[in-house]
Amino acid sequence: MKDTTATAEIAGPYAQALMAIAKDRNLTEQIGDQASGLLSLIKESDALNQFLASPLASPDVKKGVLKQIMGDQGDPVLMNFLMLLVDRNRVMYLGEVLEQYRALLRQLNQTVLAEVTSATELSDDQQSAIRDKVKGLTNARQVELSIEVDPSLLGGLIIQVESKVIDASLRGQLRRIGMQLSAAA
Repeated sequence: MKDTTATAEIAGPYAQALMAIAKDRNLTEQIGDQASGLLSLIKESDALNQFLASPLASPDVKKGVLKQIMGDQGDPVLMNFLMLLVDRNRVMYLGEVLEQYRALLRQLNQTVLAEVTSATELSDDQQSAIRDKVKGLTNARQVELSIEVDPSLLGGLIIQVESKVIDASLRGQLRRIGMQLSAAA
């Protein structure tokens, strides 16, 4: 397991460098979209993470796999950046670098990330209503949703924006009622 402090110290400067290059070439959104796709793949594939972190896999093999993943649609700037991470033996931090790049992009676009945990899948109308509510609370220009379904909530949802948490779940309401009853007893 990676040390989170060391990871942040390594990933931060790389993410900032990628953002600087993307800004210079007016590619922030295009690279952001590709970074999101690659990040999703990294989060879903433990095998890919293990491969990228493996000291047994040669840099050339890692480069080949990354080129294959990105395909012909990969932006040359992002491809060169990925090859640099392999050359500098930092590709094991790729997920963290891409996460930090996305955070920098949100900051640049005045977008906030709302992490939503819901008991059921949310419709487009519900997602739109959540975005509007979060915009009103944060005065952000845009809201990006990260949605996770957790049936153990029983009903409702939990929204976390930065350090603020709105617990409108049935499980949370039952917990609060239980605490009130305990305090009254």
